[in-house]
Amino acid sequence: MNKKTKDCLVIGFALFAMFFGAGNLIFPPYLGHAVGTEYIFAVIGFTITGVGLPLLAIIACTKGDGTFETMASKISPKFAIIFASLLFIAIGPMLGIPRTAATTYELTINPILPGIPPLVWMFVYFGINLFFVFRQSSIIDTIGKFLTPSLLIILAIIIIKGFLFPIGNIEATGATSVLSTAFLEGYQTMDALAALLFAAIVSSSILAKGYKNKDLVPMTVKAGVVAAIGLAFVYGGLTIIGAQTASLAPADVTKTGLLLIISKGILGNVGTIIIGIAMGLACLTTSIGLITAGSSFFAEISKGKLPYKVNAVVISIISIVIGCLGVDNIVKISGPILNILYPVAITLIATTLLDKFLTNVNAVRLGVYTSLVFGLLSQVPGINLSFIPLGSQGFAWLIPTVLAILVGYVLFRNKNEDSITNTSFKEELVK
Repeated sequence: MNKKTKDCLVIGFALFAMFFGAGNLIFPPYLGHAVGTEYIFAVIGFTITGVGLPLLAIIACTKGDGTFETMASKISPKFAIIFASLLFIAIGPMLGIPRTAATTYELTINPILPGIPPLVWMFVYFGINLFFVFRQSSIIDTIGKFLTPSLLIILAIIIIKGFLFPIGNIEATGATSVLSTAFLEGYQTMDALAALLFAAIVSSSILAKGYKNKDLVPMTVKAGVVAAIGLAFVYGGLTIIGAQTASLAPADVTKTGLLLIISKGILGNVGTIIIGIAMGLACLTTSIGLITAGSSFFAEISKGKLPYKVNAVVISIISIVIGCLGVDNIVKISGPILNILYPVAITLIATTLLDKFLTNVNAVRLGVYTSLVFGLLSQVPGINLSFIPLGSQGFAWLIPTVLAILVGYVLFRNKNEDSITNTSFKEELVK
């Protein structure tokens, strides 16, 4: 195996591990349980948004210097700093990282060692995180070489055994709008937002291995394909196994409850322990990636006044406090935040990938700000946006954003301003 192939595999495994967190293990089987015989459409929908969109996000970031902040600087440097900060805070210590800790406690620690208080586990969990995060130079190799293979082996055992020895018959559930429902489930994994944060880690790792800037996109695409294959296998497998539980679990079964039923049905009483280990590894690899990305970001924008290790400790402390709230409460907090951040992030990703055609930056800015406005409006009590096409499905921002870009091309058609001619993100930091 040559060096480039080996590097793509290691980085690809690391990407898989960082994406595959708590939600990724819980959502697919629950989706399969709900749709039954329509599981094929569920697999397609969930894979497109759960695998495709995050991969596109990382590729979009690598078209610049590999960071989301530089990609967003075409809107304005200040916008890039503010939105990137909100993104790192929201999906980091306010939401994503605490959820991994709380999920690990509820599905891994409490069932196996019920006597351990949540707060004690939080300190142990983030102590493990900091051990890896402080070894920043080897973070990608550590995750890609050691943690990911362990996770894949456990999941492969569950999926393959579930295929060979089904735990139940796949039955019709009467589910409708399966494809759109699966799209929304994949949307809720938050992987596209996480990809914007992980992009800088991946780019730094590629450059540290001796590659040049021109190699970023092709290397990222190849590594992304590796991650996508692994994710598609796991998502598809867990969805199909979930479809086998239509007659084994009630319709109102919880996501975590269904996962425990599946693990016990496939692997017996030891299944609870095995699925707990899988969940623990999935959550750990995700939180390591998020803490690393957030610590590096705040060190950069503060020009070193907030050191990397100090940032990691502060993020961990905040995550401990919020993690003690429990998974259900964290999920309740996440809804409004995601509904505001996701439209802006998706618009930025799409316009960056289409920058050869969307050359009028003023039109792009109008589209991005429109997505932000409609994201905010969707969270204001008393405002109903269901009259807008796709509004009832949670995408009220989409049509107005597309129209805003088209209108922007008409209004600003005489302004020949390319995508990043103003002060760049990094130039803004120097000021």
